[in-house]
Amino acid sequence: MQSIERAMKVANVLATHATDNGLSISDLSKQCELPLSTMHRLLKAMIKQGMVEQDERTKCYRLGTIWLEYGLQVYDSMDYVTKIRPELERLMREVDESIYLSKPSGLEAIVVERIDSENNSIRIYDQLGLRIPMHIGAANKAMLANMPAAKSRTILENFLPTDQLPAVETMLKQIKKQGYAMSHGERTEGTSSVAVAVRDGLGEIVGAVSIGVVSFTLTDSRTEFLIEKVKETGRRISEKLGSNMNLY
Repeated sequence: MQSIERAMKVANVLATHATDNGLSISDLSKQCELPLSTMHRLLKAMIKQGMVEQDERTKCYRLGTIWLEYGLQVYDSMDYVTKIRPELERLMREVDESIYLSKPSGLEAIVVERIDSENNSIRIYDQLGLRIPMHIGAANKAMLANMPAAKSRTILENFLPTDQLPAVETMLKQIKKQGYAMSHGERTEGTSSVAVAVRDGLGEIVGAVSIGVVSFTLTDSRTEFLIEKVKETGRRISEKLGSNMNLY
């Protein structure tokens, strides 16, 4: 069990530096708080399993392609993503902004799809697989607002002190009533997002669709337009997944 925990810690550290040229064994040792000798044995075992690769020139380490293979297999098994991707692409063309699909996973949401507009040179870049605490951002608030109250409260209790819960729950009720959520600079300063929750045929919240924008481009009319379009998309997606419940 200890070896698995250590291997996953190494993988997490390498994943956060995926856009870099890799990390040296000394850097990994420091960030994972493991002795160099232990790290050397661990990396050797992970390389054997395809979990880690070493650059022959720089001797730095990066994630192996096995993670991509597993990720693509999981992605392919998420049938609803295949069903709704045309709707995400349609929304992207309509608004010329980056479109995201998030999936709830316990106390976090995972960004499972991102479609960027080629016509918009100013993009908000959230990496696929990014995990975001459920109390942050428009997408997550849209999902919380449409979950059973007891479930959303249990999630919020992990992040917020008790005296802050009533105000947040009041906000979630308003989000549910209006059919969408908005956020401004909650994760990244200068950015905004508008989002709606998505239900499946069983009435379960399976995700949220959001539009990411640079805040200075927002006007009242632009905001109204984005809200209208994301709500239309959310309605069509939920219908495709068999839901007859009106969230919007």
